[in-house]
Amino acid sequence: MLIPLRGHVRVSEGGNVQRTLARGELFVAEIGQELQVIGQGAAVWLVLLANPALWRRLIGSSTDVLLPDPVLLPAVHGADREIRRVAVRLVRSVSAEPSNDADAVAAALVFTDLLVDLQSDFEPLVGRCPGRTLSQRRSVFLRLKRVRNYMESEGNVDLGITGFARMANYSPCHFVRAFCAVYGETPHAVLVEQHLRRAHRLVNDTSLTISEIATVAGFEDRCAFARSFKRRFGQTATVVRAYGQGAGRDAA
Repeated sequence: MLIPLRGHVRVSEGGNVQRTLARGELFVAEIGQELQVIGQGAAVWLVLLANPALWRRLIGSSTDVLLPDPVLLPAVHGADREIRRVAVRLVRSVSAEPSNDADAVAAALVFTDLLVDLQSDFEPLVGRCPGRTLSQRRSVFLRLKRVRNYMESEGNVDLGITGFARMANYSPCHFVRAFCAVYGETPHAVLVEQHLRRAHRLVNDTSLTISEIATVAGFEDRCAFARSFKRRFGQTATVVRAYGQGAGRDAA
């Protein structure tokens, strides 16, 4: 689990999936996933590691539901000031010399309560998954969430429906049906939305040309990108960039 406290942090998962995290976010990695974390500039972040058995004991004390493995689902959550403060307190209590086990346990339980609240947002989605038991439904959701997380990352490779279905261990038709049933939208719609959000960030934060941004964001057709961008944000990419630059000069 990674929590940026200042600046931006670049996370690479297994060498294929990359994402940039900022203060105000909390990243829960999938169990067993290899991560490479690089801070950008004067970034400061916390990493919380525990074996599955310990997470199970902590979460078991925070909920009446006995959750099957994995007890934590991989995701990027919003992390407000309270959860960041509690995380810092937990790290300090664990690393203090001499260590204070009582403070560490208390901080761990408070942090886990907040984490369980964040992950509770997934309960309605898990409930829409096929399966007779909670374990089966969470297993299905994990497979779909793995695809969704890839879509929301900064990976440049569009795997297409066949590739995404393979990632979820489904046939293409079954994958699309399950994805739509759980998320209420098609995989294509989610992917286009992520491409547009990435393009919007690049327009504001880089000096790439609009054509270059269209390509980097995953659009092969510049005209299709222009139409989609204006429909989504109400303005062309050129206007958004000009407005952002003007706002920066005004602030200066």
